[in-house]
Amino acid sequence: MYAIIKNGGKQYKVQEGDILLLDKMTLEPKSSFEIKEVLALNAGELRVGTPFVEGAVVTAEVINEGRERKVITFKKRRRKDSKVKRGFRRDFTRVRITKIAA
Repeated sequence: MYAIIKNGGKQYKVQEGDILLLDKMTLEPKSSFEIKEVLALNAGELRVGTPFVEGAVVTAEVINEGRERKVITFKKRRRKDSKVKRGFRRDFTRVRITKIAA
């Protein structure tokens, strides 16, 4: 059984026991929450929502929060004396999918 969920403008294919990095949600570790934005659900047969599957809920447990490794972007225009260096670290919430209910 798997589900396709929506979180933070992105879509994830999840099964029970999967660990995901979602956008930061400021929740306490070991707390659980429900994701009701289920786009598709496969439990023997595929059910696709319009836009969401009615009655489908994915339950997740928060493991921790953190920041990813720094990504550095560097742009240089040759012979123009123009350089730009920027860094970016994404904040995330690591969650474990505990239950998929139709």
